[in-house]
Amino acid sequence: MPDDPASLAHHPAHALAARWASYLQHDRRRSLHTVRAYVATANRLIDFLGRYRGEEIGERGLTNVVAADLRAFLADRRASGLGAASAARELSGVRAFLTYAAEQQGRPAQLPRTRGPKRPRTLPRPAAPEEAVELAENAAEAASLPWIGARDLAILLLLYGAGLRVAEAMSLTADLLPIGATLRVTGKRSKTRVVPIMSAVREAIDDYVRQCPYPLRGRVPLFVGARGGPLNPDLVRRSVAAARRRLGLPDTLTPHALRHSFATHLLARGADLRALQELLGHASLSSTQIYTAVDAARLLDVYRHAHPRA
Repeated sequence: MPDDPASLAHHPAHALAARWASYLQHDRRRSLHTVRAYVATANRLIDFLGRYRGEEIGERGLTNVVAADLRAFLADRRASGLGAASAARELSGVRAFLTYAAEQQGRPAQLPRTRGPKRPRTLPRPAAPEEAVELAENAAEAASLPWIGARDLAILLLLYGAGLRVAEAMSLTADLLPIGATLRVTGKRSKTRVVPIMSAVREAIDDYVRQCPYPLRGRVPLFVGARGGPLNPDLVRRSVAAARRRLGLPDTLTPHALRHSFATHLLARGADLRALQELLGHASLSSTQIYTAVDAARLLDVYRHAHPRA
């Protein structure tokens, strides 16, 4: 894809993709990660269609895409090593872009019917409560400085104790201090929810705030990096990966798996599915219902190991 505005003027379809990026970010309030992924998909489609049809693709060329075009595009992507789940996400991005292209020309979107790759249904693998706490404590003990260890412990206990996503924890600001019995969290698509905060999590956050060498006031990030700036979430993931290796825990125990563990353990103790949906910030109940399968799988595993006839 051309990078400079002058080149974009000669590639109207790529220019349309650039406008779509702005629309997704500012009008639809999608995350930067989603915007980058979707727009990269749009530009790959444009380049592929140019090669496939042997002609430069303009805006009008995007409104006459047929099922055979999409099947060829997906086949090309799969041949490059794209997995089934990623190919399904790619198709979703293509459909969203083609819809936008049609709307920009005042036409109703008439998307070709194309079935996406069948994705294997995988279940989240929750950690045992003691594993989640041990992981957080080990990550804290291995930190380069005591206050950084206190920070990592607070973050990981927050993910497990309140079911936050890593990005949600990173978006918390210091004006929330002091942390009370509940916390207002802004999740995907700027949707807010209130989550309860256990005393152990609150104490871990308070301990981090006391040790942090940087002033935590106003709208600055609550969790800061070694130099006082916003904390890179990749550092949290690396800290967890290192602790996981030291403890011999499975690779599936990621920061996001702590959120899965929060949900699964609540459900196992009788939490209402609707209440769990609110606590997790899921837009639809179908996103939450996967945890019923997780809990059923855990119970079946217990049965198989405990029942003499299993």
